[in-house]
Amino acid sequence: MKLNKNFLVHKTGNHTVVVPTGNAGFSGVIQGNETLAVILDLMKKDTTEQKIIDTMVQQYDAPREEIEKDVISVIGRLRKIGAIDE
Repeated sequence: MKLNKNFLVHKTGNHTVVVPTGNAGFSGVIQGNETLAVILDLMKKDTTEQKIIDTMVQQYDAPREEIEKDVISVIGRLRKIGAIDE
């Protein structure tokens, strides 16, 4: 899976915004923090939920269960709006 090309990512400080283009079939924005930014960065290339979780577990001092919950939540939101190519 990777981020759909019809969605643009804009980072400002600690805030990340996912904005659809006119071809996205979704109107609105998704706002998030550094967690969203890291996930989106990892989704520039084809990846899996498990690879994202594993990478984040290595980078951050947080319980694996918490990271898994956050990644699954973010990916679920992105799937819901069609922002992920499977």
